[in-house]
Amino acid sequence: MVEDNTELRQAVKVYKALGEPTRLKVAMMLTEERNLCCSDIGSKLESVAGSTLSHHLKVLTDCGLLDTRKDGTYIYYSVNREVAQKYAPYLLQ
Repeated sequence: MVEDNTELRQAVKVYKALGEPTRLKVAMMLTEERNLCCSDIGSKLESVAGSTLSHHLKVLTDCGLLDTRKDGTYIYYSVNREVAQKYAPYLLQ
């Protein structure tokens, strides 16, 4: 039962994260292009402030949907395909 509660909490976090249009756009973008940094993502989105984008990326990372890789001062983001397949297979179509 504990595993079910853990999975349920993660599912709720993922669905909540994807319920915001900008975060859904970011997740969809990262399924097509891997390893993008915040500035790359920001340049592809229209009218999203850097601080707002950082918040969206944090929410997506905290729910487990995004993986991060640090290289110097840059953090590169990509979709965790296992989590996406389990909770949001729509992203991988």
